[in-house]
Amino acid sequence: MKNPYAPINAELLEVVEETPTIKTFALKPEEPIEFRAGQFVQITVPGLGEAPFTPSSSPLDKEKVEVTVLKTGRVTDALHECAPGEVLGIRGPFGKGYPLEETAGKEVLIVGGGVGLAPLRALILVLIAQPNFKRLSIKYGARTPDELLYRKSYAEWDSQEKVDFTPTIDIPATGWVGHVGLVTTLLDDLDIDIKNSVAISCGPEIMLKFVTLRLLELGYEPTQIYLSMNRKMSCGLGKCGKCNIGPYYLCKDGPDICYDKIKDYPDVFG
Repeated sequence: MKNPYAPINAELLEVVEETPTIKTFALKPEEPIEFRAGQFVQITVPGLGEAPFTPSSSPLDKEKVEVTVLKTGRVTDALHECAPGEVLGIRGPFGKGYPLEETAGKEVLIVGGGVGLAPLRALILVLIAQPNFKRLSIKYGARTPDELLYRKSYAEWDSQEKVDFTPTIDIPATGWVGHVGLVTTLLDDLDIDIKNSVAISCGPEIMLKFVTLRLLELGYEPTQIYLSMNRKMSCGLGKCGKCNIGPYYLCKDGPDICYDKIKDYPDVFG
């Protein structure tokens, strides 16, 4: 039986600088890793430790796994110093992933903030490749233009049939001609059939809180809202007890979990 705590080797194929503090790492595991959009993996820097990341690449790409990493701590700092050709560790996937079965025939609203677009990118790519949804509306925000992820992909996503993409930045910036305001402002005058919709959001917990409150104001039911609660993940197997909300372990029951399941427990948003 395979040891779920033991990582396998993965060669670092490519490093892409997305923003001054965020890079995307393309890895080729020595064994293929099958994952669903929204599941996460643990990446190991040998001799230092591991940290959880949700793949940002399409699950349909069997040749590599990409993770997009914000430089924010010891392991992520070390990752940002890695170069193609180095060998890292990877284990997983863990969690359940996004509820693709809930998107069939519906209008799908995706709301992302900052590096939270990384897990959502995997979802966007698989939805576009297998378009059984009625419509896909993507709303994404970052503090400044320099902090927007995957900027080269926006025109391609927006050009797809039944897909629209709208970015925003928090404060005005020289040369920016798009929307200005928090990502929640993109939900004003929302042109979506809410009764036949599902909303999926990923970003900082404070953003998730206010996105959820706004969606509820607009008429979404808690059963229609899915949140990526990517916090305190460690073992990935529901053993260490660091990631629970009530009876749910985010590493096993999430990290993408229906708001209806967790809404009545304290400290849902940290």
